Amino acid sequence: MGAGDLRTRKGKISNGSHGKTRPGRARKKNAPAPVAGKSKPR
Repeated sequence: MGAGDLRTRKGKISNGSHGKTRPGRARKKNAPAPVAGKSKPR
């Protein structure tokens, strides 16, 4: 296991890939979902 192993963090860094071990950009967990077709009551 090392730079050639894609299952390890070091291998993902050397290959330039991302995954569970080395995530890319962090995603926002509580992003508000856009509601379609609803308007404010008057």
